Amino acid sequence: MADEDDIGLEDESGETRRATVEVAAKTRFDKLVADAFPDTSRSRLKTLIEAGAVAVDGAVITDASGKLMGNLTLTVVVPPAEEAEPKGEDIPLDVVYEDAELIVIDKPAGLVVHPAAGNWTGTLVNALIAHCGDSLSGIGGVRRPGIVHRLDKGTTGLMVVAKTDRAHAGLAAQFADHGRTGPLERGYLALVWGSPDPYRGTIDAPLGRSPSDRTKMAIVRGGTGKEAITHYEVAERFPAESGRGAVASIVECHLETGRTHQIRVHLTAAGHPLVGDMVYGSHFLTKANRLPEAAKSAVHTFWRQALHAFLIAFEHPVTGELLHFESGLPPDMADLVATFREL
Repeated sequence: MADEDDIGLEDESGETRRATVEVAAKTRFDKLVADAFPDTSRSRLKTLIEAGAVAVDGAVITDASGKLMGNLTLTVVVPPAEEAEPKGEDIPLDVVYEDAELIVIDKPAGLVVHPAAGNWTGTLVNALIAHCGDSLSGIGGVRRPGIVHRLDKGTTGLMVVAKTDRAHAGLAAQFADHGRTGPLERGYLALVWGSPDPYRGTIDAPLGRSPSDRTKMAIVRGGTGKEAITHYEVAERFPAESGRGAVASIVECHLETGRTHQIRVHLTAAGHPLVGDMVYGSHFLTKANRLPEAAKSAVHTFWRQALHAFLIAFEHPVTGELLHFESGLPPDMADLVATFREL
């Protein structure tokens, strides 16, 4: 503990919060602070503890792992959110739903979610910073949107993004649980080569970085991969009467986990890579050369993997309301599917 009688942060800009707690057994300081202030993420509170912004009975404590018990008055000063390093950019967004806590958007193909090497601008984060403006209250102390899940650059569809720290914490918990004990649900439509047999099933195969190509994901056995479970069902075959011998199929997938490239890797491993997927399914491109000219041309000009996040459902992290959203196929994928329906 520090020697000061009071943390002296009342005069600094920021929001001061207080809570009185009764702790019956010795508990880690960061845990009891997190339990007392559930609207702020644990990682954010730990940072504030280490920065000297949290006090017990007027005295600063900076040891997050220290243990305390008794009747305690906690004070935490949350400084104003810093401006985000990524700059806001006026990029059009298809907003499906928005309130003070979160926003749901229908992401187009080609839009990268987060700034990174090679994509420092023109991302969804840049677009959201500009769109949401001052309604972003700060995620982890920075005025930025809270990304709790991602879609690949070439994947289209629904995403939910937090606008506040408490919404971020609540949504992150739901995604970490993968919907096993809550209402979180994520559904995808994939156009794949061939037709999975059986037409409905579950692919349970751990994923990790490919040992031969670190830019790709792969099924990794032996305890080094992360659990990955995909539930699938064939929704439509092309030609329609072809059954198991179909040239291609629309497969509806529901994720029980959310690993990088999960659907793409799982379906490829099952022998049914996504149409247009040049990372995992380029060896199937020769199949297009045996198609009628219209379908052949459509496949060769379709530049991305044919994958669309058509469904997202979750519990609102603040109101508790169950929210459910669905999105139709984007025009490019709808046109591609239409050519296969003509087979």
